[in-house]
Amino acid sequence: MVKLKNYENTKSEIFITAVRERHEVKFLYNLRTIIIHPYYISKDKYGQKVVYGKLSNSQVIDKFKFKYMANIKILDDKKFSPIIPIISMVS
Repeated sequence: MVKLKNYENTKSEIFITAVRERHEVKFLYNLRTIIIHPYYISKDKYGQKVVYGKLSNSQVIDKFKFKYMANIKILDDKKFSPIIPIISMVS
């Protein structure tokens, strides 16, 4: 795992580090283990923090609410490159 500066890190700090260094993140979400490539941290229309990420081994980009996350770990041995969808234009 990536060593962060502080022992007690907030969820935001963990995801900011993961996004900046392009590391996969593993966490429990509603008691399900999830591994994602985190892309973007934001707030939804209700003001709740969320992270957008691509599920590992999938092409699905999904939104995950911070309040349902637990046991967040940065996987330092797993790096990724963001996938930019290219839409071909048909005339």
